[in-house]
Amino acid sequence: MLRINVSERPQWKTLAKELGFHFHTIDGEPYWKENAYYQFTLEQVEQEIEAPTEALHEMCMELVDKVCHSNALMQRLAIPEHMWDIIHHSWRSGQPPLYGRMDFAYSGNGPAKLLELNYDTPTSLYEAGFFQWVWLEQAIEQGILPRHADQYNSIQERLLNAMAHLGDRLENRTLYFSCVKGSDEERATVSYLQDIALQAGLQAPFIYIEDIGVAPGVEYFVDLDDQPITALFKLYPWEEMAVEAFGEAVTQLNTYWFEPPWKAVLSNKGILPLLWEEFEGHPNLLPAYFENDSHSPLEAGWVRKPFFSREGSNISLITPSGQQESVGGPYTDNPWIRQAYHPLPRFGDKHALIGSWVVGDRACGMGIREDVGRITKDTSCFIPHAII
Repeated sequence: MLRINVSERPQWKTLAKELGFHFHTIDGEPYWKENAYYQFTLEQVEQEIEAPTEALHEMCMELVDKVCHSNALMQRLAIPEHMWDIIHHSWRSGQPPLYGRMDFAYSGNGPAKLLELNYDTPTSLYEAGFFQWVWLEQAIEQGILPRHADQYNSIQERLLNAMAHLGDRLENRTLYFSCVKGSDEERATVSYLQDIALQAGLQAPFIYIEDIGVAPGVEYFVDLDDQPITALFKLYPWEEMAVEAFGEAVTQLNTYWFEPPWKAVLSNKGILPLLWEEFEGHPNLLPAYFENDSHSPLEAGWVRKPFFSREGSNISLITPSGQQESVGGPYTDNPWIRQAYHPLPRFGDKHALIGSWVVGDRACGMGIREDVGRITKDTSCFIPHAII
């Protein structure tokens, strides 16, 4: 794994604006960077990213099945009891997933180590699935990359196939899309998925989460015109929905959800110690423990994470040599886990994190974020990659 400095494409910001990538710069600081790219060999990608991603995904599915047959494990993950039945039902009835992302520490030497799962509301999808592919094609055309360069990226193709198959399950092939108001990044992610749904032959109306309602005598959530929302993709965390009044209605109405309720099991960082308990010693896993367990043995070199958090919030770490870092945030009223510290590869003053994408049940691409800190945050930059 190498970090290669290269020239930027002329006028790429104009192109980004034309293509709807409005958050390439955030608060005056670059989010998308293309003055460098990360370089891999095909063997590294196939054997050390793709294959472990699919193996870990299968392990996760085994664990979801175990949790969905155990109220004790539901309780251990701090999932509210009123959500248990809908989670059980969504799993047992075979409600399909759309996508997810695994975050790895990987340097090109030794096995990739799973840091966490982003399996409910993963972002950086547009950048990984679309904009970095545009970069690759144009970088080859402009001589920035060699002609034989490639990219580990069939994300958009897989999403299109997945959407086409989902359409067969949906009433009138209609899937609403939703996110909260006020987030350019989330709106862009949902717009990207809407566009893919349209290409797959679905109807894909949009509604903000805040505008979704209920109506007397209607067995589904409704839109602003009181039309039933029979199926909904929501870029909104299950754990937040579960503790809101909105969440009570979720258990009573028949709206079909993407991601399905069983994803609440995998979006919970408590899944990491459960994975370690179930598959202890697996080369792609790090030791992880519930903080309140008396047998937690991690003393030197650990990362402390709340069960429910987003984009690095409320994570703290201490390296084996005693260096400490932390990120603040709102997720303080949570149980916690501790995971063994494993360093991200460092290139100059940048730490690089690999996000490996799963669509349906197939690994299909990756995106890379980098930061001067050891904890990847919402402001961490996205850097494209190439296989050479």
